[in-house]
Amino acid sequence: MNWIDNSLNIHAAALMKRSERAEIIASNVANSDTPGFKARDMDFKAEISSLMQGSGGRLLTSHAKHMKMDATQSSNLLYRVPTQPSENGNTVEGEAEQAAFTENAIRYQASIQFLSSKVKGLKLALRGE
Repeated sequence: MNWIDNSLNIHAAALMKRSERAEIIASNVANSDTPGFKARDMDFKAEISSLMQGSGGRLLTSHAKHMKMDATQSSNLLYRVPTQPSENGNTVEGEAEQAAFTENAIRYQASIQFLSSKVKGLKLALRGE
């Protein structure tokens, strides 16, 4: 890995994980009326920590015919614990999901801004300014 990759990797990984989390939350919202559906989420800090340590949440295979997990999928999805469980077993809480989605979107935008400022700084460094 070169120095440019080292300076941009964490921000690119954060964008990827934020995007993945947005899909998970959107799936929760889409299934808010599905009986028995269990709301899921990811521990963003743990996901980023595993990426920084190099494990990346990848599953190891012991045989050539084992299927590989998609690199964009999280292997550490957690179930949300509802504050008010519904009678049909669905654990999606609309307000909580909306709040989580909004927070994730704001943090996604912040990651884009961090990445953009890093790229601008690298451009200035390469130009010698």
